[in-house]
Amino acid sequence: MIQFNAAAPLPPAFRSGVIALGNFDGFHRGHQAVVGEALRQAKAAGKAALVATFDPHPVRYFAPDAPPFRLTTLDQRARLFAEAGADAMLVFHFEAELANVSAQDFITDWLISRAGAAGIVTGEDFTFGKARGGNVRVLNEVGGVQGLSTTAVGPVCDLEGVISSSRIRSALQSGDCATATRLLTRPFTIQGVVEHGAKLGRTIGFPTANIRLGSYLRPRYGIYAVTGHLADGRTLKGAANIGIRPSFDPPIELLEPYFFDFDEDLYGQQIEVALHAFLRPEEKYDSLEALKIQITKDCEDARRALSALA
Repeated sequence: MIQFNAAAPLPPAFRSGVIALGNFDGFHRGHQAVVGEALRQAKAAGKAALVATFDPHPVRYFAPDAPPFRLTTLDQRARLFAEAGADAMLVFHFEAELANVSAQDFITDWLISRAGAAGIVTGEDFTFGKARGGNVRVLNEVGGVQGLSTTAVGPVCDLEGVISSSRIRSALQSGDCATATRLLTRPFTIQGVVEHGAKLGRTIGFPTANIRLGSYLRPRYGIYAVTGHLADGRTLKGAANIGIRPSFDPPIELLEPYFFDFDEDLYGQQIEVALHAFLRPEEKYDSLEALKIQITKDCEDARRALSALA
């Protein structure tokens, strides 16, 4: 996926394109509807289709001490946008400069002058500009006189209401992987580089791949049935602990997947771990033998939970 910095003018081949505009964290069903409409318009007009996203998320700028909440990294969004059919990704790096741009200047300078946009597709509730001074109405009023078309896509709903990143975060924090998967259209997936650890898992026959959680939302701490996706394309099944490892000192917050029937060196490799089912909360054990017995049971439960996967 080609990535462009929104602060710089787009190359001629990508100007006069249709831009899907939003945060798109998680790229859930509602986001997919916005991007799908942009792709439809771009194809009909023979124009480039771009997806714009903000990184870091504006919340991180205005509330730097907020708990981690991201559902996707920038790299993950790039892949998801490419799989959806976009020609390029436009990244608005949200720092002081962008935070102080007025809604009108964002439209005329950033969208029209720098990006050369011919059309914008966004959600009905999208806001932008200093003090959130811009919305779909402002896009129509300011952009319309300069030839910029704007399309607002309504919310995508299910029986429980509007599909949103907030609902997905709430589901993950309660351990409801099924709801998160349904709203995202895929399991919530954490990407990271495998680090060296104390190798205590190896001593009891369950070597794990240690991954820092970084800026990701913290799902409910506990044991999960997971799949691991390696850089070489292989998919592995396993069980993983997410949490602070209460049986060990010092407590360290990690994602620790153990992959079944696998004993290769993953250190330094970037992998993805998808959460399919929550099995139980994190617990502290008085001995390594008790922990080993419980992990054996967890792996059996995880195999059952993953049995329907190919």
